[in-house]
Amino acid sequence: MKNVKYFFQYILIIFLLSIFRLIGFKHAIKLSGLIFLIIGPLFRSNKLIYSNLDIAFPNLKIAEKKKITKNMWRNYGKILAEYVFIKDFRISKLSQNIKIQGQEVLNKIKKNNKPVIFISGHFNNFELMAMHIDRSGLDLAAIYRPLNNIFLNKVMEKIRKNYICKKQIKKGIAGTKLLLKYFKKGTSIALMIDQRVSQGIKSNFFSKKASTTTIPAQFIKKFKCEVVPVYIARTNDDNFKLIFNNPLKFPDNSSINSITEELNKVLEKMIKTNPDQWIWSHNRWK
Repeated sequence: MKNVKYFFQYILIIFLLSIFRLIGFKHAIKLSGLIFLIIGPLFRSNKLIYSNLDIAFPNLKIAEKKKITKNMWRNYGKILAEYVFIKDFRISKLSQNIKIQGQEVLNKIKKNNKPVIFISGHFNNFELMAMHIDRSGLDLAAIYRPLNNIFLNKVMEKIRKNYICKKQIKKGIAGTKLLLKYFKKGTSIALMIDQRVSQGIKSNFFSKKASTTTIPAQFIKKFKCEVVPVYIARTNDDNFKLIFNNPLKFPDNSSINSITEELNKVLEKMIKTNPDQWIWSHNRWK
């Protein structure tokens, strides 16, 4: 029964993507943003979103919550439409819509020929971060969580391998082992640290314990490698600013817990920059 539901979802999404391609990039992201603004709250309760916002911003007024929520749904609608044009972001005219800050950081990593850990969260448009790292000539492996919808997941995996980076690693124990293998051979790693995980630790995130991945901390302890925080912001409907921060280094006596908490603090600062460009609909503090 679940697969029947997923199949009809697949048909609907493919239909929408076809419409987006037909009407062109600028019209597509506006239409998709409007669609998500309408249907998003039907799938994810605003009650959960407002509860998450209360944790992160306890003094936030209801009007500000509504504004953040509306913009969040619009942003994620735009991301859906942008998957249709992802090839254009990589090799065509849309690549000019991405302004880069910190390209020298990537150039230095490439010159040193030592793998690093790139960390970030699900900001607008998060796929463009790994894409630019790969396009800059770095050997990169990116961790991803497969979609529950098996039909859509095949489409998404194909898009990511063709236009984001070829080494796409499924989240999980087997994926972590493969990451370790790649890293030892000189491949850098890109991963999101903002999702709740079952195999992690409880670490402070906006002053409340949240299940957090320890993969970056484990690699830091084992390899004494550098961590590069990456952030992307939508500056208007169809332009982005992609920021590569200077690498972070941790003392040898740092613990897994302390490193993980420091990285959560880095993520917090990113979220505070543009709260409406991070996804608040996940039960992050469950």
